[in-house]
Amino acid sequence: MESGDVPVLTRISDSDQAISAPGEDIRGRKVTDRSGNELGKVGDLLVDEEEHKVRFLLLEHGGFLGIGEKESYVPVDAVADVSEDRVRIDRTREQVAGAPGYDPELVDRDAFYDDLYRHYGYRPFWGPGYAYPPFPRQPGQLW
Repeated sequence: MESGDVPVLTRISDSDQAISAPGEDIRGRKVTDRSGNELGKVGDLLVDEEEHKVRFLLLEHGGFLGIGEKESYVPVDAVADVSEDRVRIDRTREQVAGAPGYDPELVDRDAFYDDLYRHYGYRPFWGPGYAYPPFPRQPGQLW
């Protein structure tokens, strides 16, 4: 892949990929910021199907009984710790709240991912010198 070429990412729930051990699937777990403040829950994982790696957590937050719920993308690079019932990220609630929003009708996908990595302060996974973080491992080998 050339620098600047962003692969198509797919929600793991919409792909043919699976997590090898059901107990290692973090979808549905609470997400907290680095201070322990609850941010929402992991609604899904965005996977680079070509490299079989998770690239983003899809964080669901807000709303009541699924009404008014919002989604935010959080790079897996932000995952600091995974426990049996939660995922802790190394960013603040304010950083997550201020992240760029994604609307496929209004936003260029590649520009969105680039802005998102810039917002969180991480090197994009498609750029030179990127090293995959320790959490999570690839589907089929997650945690």
